[in-house]
Amino acid sequence: MIFKTNEYSKSVLILLIGVLLISCSQNKKEEIKSTENPTDLTEAIENKETMKLGAFSVSLNVKDLKASKAFYEKLGFTVFGGDMEMNYLIMKNGNSLIGLFQGMFENNILTFNPGWDENAKELESYDDVREIQKQLKNKGLTLESEADENTSGPASLVIKDPDGNVIFIDQHI
Repeated sequence: MIFKTNEYSKSVLILLIGVLLISCSQNKKEEIKSTENPTDLTEAIENKETMKLGAFSVSLNVKDLKASKAFYEKLGFTVFGGDMEMNYLIMKNGNSLIGLFQGMFENNILTFNPGWDENAKELESYDDVREIQKQLKNKGLTLESEADENTSGPASLVIKDPDGNVIFIDQHI
């Protein structure tokens, strides 16, 4: 044990944890109430003004595309797109997407596709990658690569999180 406790300090700790949980619960309730009378948390989140990043997938740097394909098939994923000859596959299980890329980049990447749902179908409403870029810059974030703001249609940007994880925002439409 790192430190010794007595019954009094245990009681105080339990009381503090209880107060914290009640406070967090109350704050969440107030946050939900502040959105146009949502019926559940999902609706509350959808009503907030957030960036619409589109479909999400994890792009994995794999050593052996065939072995990775076989492994993810055992987890219930099926090939959704890509090409073995081009060293990449997109695999899908329900709403979950995994990109398998052999020899294309060094690390794994979090990928978002503005304008697409998880079936690569165009969304009726979405934030263009250039609008997302403006919002990120306005929030003081530094981009690794940027979309040309004088264009329209397909474009992408790259940003890293505080731990160096790459986030690729890749618009195809």
